[in-house]
Amino acid sequence: MQYELRALKNFYRHHLLNDTLPFWFPRSYDREYGGFLLMRDADGNLIDDDKSVWFQGRTTWTLATMYNTVEKKEEWLEGARLGYEFLKNYCFDKDGRMFFHLTRDGKPIRKRRYFFSETFATIAYAAYAKATGREEIANEARLLFGKCLHYAETPDLLPAKFYTTRPAKGIGVPMIMLNTAQQLRETIGDPRCDAVIMACIEEIERDFVKDDIQCVMEQVAPDGSIIDHIDGRTLNPGHAIEGAWFILHEAMYRNNDARLVQLGCRMLDYMWERGWDKQYGGILYYCDVYGKPVQEYWHDMKFWWPHNETIIATLLAYLITGEQRYDDWHRQVHEYAYKHFHDNKNGEWYGYLHRDGRVSQGAKGNLYKGPFHLPRQEWYCMQLLEKFLDSSKLKE
Repeated sequence: MQYELRALKNFYRHHLLNDTLPFWFPRSYDREYGGFLLMRDADGNLIDDDKSVWFQGRTTWTLATMYNTVEKKEEWLEGARLGYEFLKNYCFDKDGRMFFHLTRDGKPIRKRRYFFSETFATIAYAAYAKATGREEIANEARLLFGKCLHYAETPDLLPAKFYTTRPAKGIGVPMIMLNTAQQLRETIGDPRCDAVIMACIEEIERDFVKDDIQCVMEQVAPDGSIIDHIDGRTLNPGHAIEGAWFILHEAMYRNNDARLVQLGCRMLDYMWERGWDKQYGGILYYCDVYGKPVQEYWHDMKFWWPHNETIIATLLAYLITGEQRYDDWHRQVHEYAYKHFHDNKNGEWYGYLHRDGRVSQGAKGNLYKGPFHLPRQEWYCMQLLEKFLDSSKLKE
């Protein structure tokens, strides 16, 4: 088993450094306007020069994290600088809120009601602050984190997207704030992090995890009850599984805290059962909590990122608990993903498959896909296995 885990670690390291990252860099650096040009076809050719603010932040985080934890590569640090400066110079509106979609030269196109752009900028600033040792950037990250907390706690401050008499809340906010706080704690530190993390986990467990029907809801009423309408019933298994690994990561940080291990594993168990496609393999994108028809026509497609999150979650669950089913699930999702999503010719992963595993379209980058979920998965699994193997040596 030690040999297999070592081979798996080497596999993730090889793909990260020799396949995934080289697809994006250095060609995605925008040395004229700053930031990154990430909307790319299967072969890496640019198909659009607009910029996703999410991915200006996420890519900055990726590059700074590689510099901080893998290799002090000046190219990565320089790339992170391009991202940080573009975020700071172009991505904030006059009201302090961030845009969602910009032209190449930083002119605003769209702004969204939610504040995910701000969370990705927060982790980008924090990782870049650690890479550079610049305390003023660390303070910018902490200030932005405080704004995110304010938005999360008082959502009515954000401009209404539409009028509704059926209020709801999504699992996305406590999930994103949980992970943002974890990232800050691990890079620059912030005294608010531990309390934020535990409050987010408490909200997820109280309102979204439904043990009676073995499910993790994507959306609930403000009191945590199920909204028995199409939107309220729609589940996103990969998203809930991402939340599961955030909680398992916290359990590991807290010396394998038994309650958090159990919670993360329950979430993974419930959503693997609902999300794994028993006919074709892979994680279905959407399903209905009661097995009714789903409104979104792409519900049975296979998107890349739920597989990244499930690869992490199953490996974490296996290494923490030693339970064989998690090893089996990890092998299943790993083999499916690298067989169907990975592009052996050009590198990186396709983003979208039909249910039977055929590639739907070849783009590797768009407003929602870029160098984040896949490199994070390969980096995280590599680091996780390295630590596990090192600790196993100490026990021998």
